[in-house]
Amino acid sequence: MADDLFEKLPQSSGDSYDGSAIEVLEGLEPVRRRPGMYIGGTDERALHHLAAEVLDNAMDEAVAGHANRIEVTLEEGNRLTITDNGRGIPVDEHPKYPGKSALEVILTTLHSGGKFSGKAYATSGGLHGVGVSVVNALSTLTRIEVARNKELYAQEFSRGLATGPLQHLGGTPNRRGTSVTFVPDPEIFGEDAKFKPARLFKLVRSKAYLFAGVEIRWKCAAALTSDEVPAEAVFQFPGGLADHLKEQIGARECVTSQFFSGSQDFPGEQQGRVEWAVAWPLWSDGAYSWYCNTIPTPDGGTHEAGLRAALTKGIRAFADLVGQKKAKDITPEDVITGSEIMLSVFIRDPQFQSQTKDRLTSPEAARMVENAVRDHFDHFLADNMERGKALLGHVLERMDERLRRKQEREVKRKTATNARKLRLPGKLTDCTGEGDAETELFIVEGDSAGGSAKQARDRKTQAILPIRGKILNVASATADKIRANTEIADLGLALGCGFRKDCNADNLRYDRIIIMTDADVDGAHIATLLMTFFFQEMPEIVRRGHLYLAQPPLYRLTAGKESAYARDDAHRAELEATRFKGKKVEVGRFKGLGEMNPQQLRETTMDPAKRSLIRITLPPEYEGRAAVKDLVDRLMGRDPAQRFMFIQNRAADIDPELIDA
Repeated sequence: MADDLFEKLPQSSGDSYDGSAIEVLEGLEPVRRRPGMYIGGTDERALHHLAAEVLDNAMDEAVAGHANRIEVTLEEGNRLTITDNGRGIPVDEHPKYPGKSALEVILTTLHSGGKFSGKAYATSGGLHGVGVSVVNALSTLTRIEVARNKELYAQEFSRGLATGPLQHLGGTPNRRGTSVTFVPDPEIFGEDAKFKPARLFKLVRSKAYLFAGVEIRWKCAAALTSDEVPAEAVFQFPGGLADHLKEQIGARECVTSQFFSGSQDFPGEQQGRVEWAVAWPLWSDGAYSWYCNTIPTPDGGTHEAGLRAALTKGIRAFADLVGQKKAKDITPEDVITGSEIMLSVFIRDPQFQSQTKDRLTSPEAARMVENAVRDHFDHFLADNMERGKALLGHVLERMDERLRRKQEREVKRKTATNARKLRLPGKLTDCTGEGDAETELFIVEGDSAGGSAKQARDRKTQAILPIRGKILNVASATADKIRANTEIADLGLALGCGFRKDCNADNLRYDRIIIMTDADVDGAHIATLLMTFFFQEMPEIVRRGHLYLAQPPLYRLTAGKESAYARDDAHRAELEATRFKGKKVEVGRFKGLGEMNPQQLRETTMDPAKRSLIRITLPPEYEGRAAVKDLVDRLMGRDPAQRFMFIQNRAADIDPELIDA
């Protein structure tokens, strides 16, 4: 019978899905087709990521001890040149590619470079071998000059391809190193996309702070200068991060007059370095700068975790030393919140969450930072008892404030639920609101999506409950099986209104229950199972209009600086035909909610001002409710023949293009 079903599916006329339809992208063409995979998009941030990639290569030479000077020159025409006095890119023939220099291989081949084996660089920021080749692929002009062994060489490229051979320009006895000049491609970034001088100036300055042994010279075309951006500047900071933090704090008063700063080198196999500077201003919302191998990691990561652990354990140990018993309740947030921190680590083979390197994931970084910072912090507190007691008092004040707010929230939540004692599931991340018309519970598919949702939510009004995979189909399960199911028990505890005949919608702890699953077939299946649960176990909740479906996007469309999100294929086609008509569109597909960063998830799916929700309700008349019950029984009940018949009757309606997909 199954064979008969497939025989009834209409075949697409002109179906030519054969071997000839399979594309093989060669060289750097994948980068130009999908730049977002390599630099995170094609917006202003991605444009400046190109500059950071080239500057990071120069910094790697300096950190490795082969260079002590870097020059950054911004010219009119969006032309940027970065020069170092390091060893220079090798120009001899590459053994694997006869007839090609190592320089050309590095510029035109992904995953090529001198940072994989660890022989050329002990620590470096560019470990994927895609940095300068990606810059080359996304530039209309890339010119490389190499001064090596007192000889000067040059080669030019355009959009990832060499426009001529490697040239020997003669002797240069007083010059060494590499110079990279490039002009970003307006086809990729948009005609109006230009480097922001102030942003580049800040980037260059921050790099000089990160490595005290380097001098960075800045030059900028006169037409691009401003009050913030001079025509020329020289940066060299012997104090490193401590100098940087001192400038950032300025004249503001701090809990301790002396910053907690220092550094430690790790020789041998571990081979790394940790440098830090921490201040606790009296009035600050906090400012945190994390770096790995001079690469900014704005989302923190394992090195941040190591610092948090060292500071928290250190302040607790000092509290024990002075007899302060209640310090056992101190958390990392009590120590960190409101502080201003700069942390830089140098490690071998760092691992990042993505090519844009926003978050460090190397486990050894946490151990290295904690080991480096802990001993220094113990001395910082104990060497000057008054300073240590002042900082401990500051941290305890934050702890008391945190506990007071927590107690207030608990009282409010109890008041909102008629003061009955709550027993909530461990997975639930509750909101702090008082049960008014604004509170929402998001039921989220999986812990990964739950993690993003927790960061994206409004803590006051939005609660998050992750569920594991596909919930039990209550329409085909026995009552005993339903009662024994952990996910259903957690839902019942979170909602607080009871099941079936005991369901009292007046006791519901949230005004809106929002099912938020992936925008694909599996997500739709999980949403269907949840709607079946509410229809059967809590019908009054549905009848009163408390149940909603979130509408997360399936695609992100980007053209130049403009981006938009599409819910499905039809919405994508509509956007491409209207908003992006005639433009080159980069299309990214979200595999699931967990793949979206918190900002994207909030902007598209959780922010009440921007999102779209579908309210799930029941027809008011008896005939309508009976029809819904009949449909639920046929599609979700115990008789599989009913579902098979439903599929058979609608087989002719299936879009063959969806089957191909």
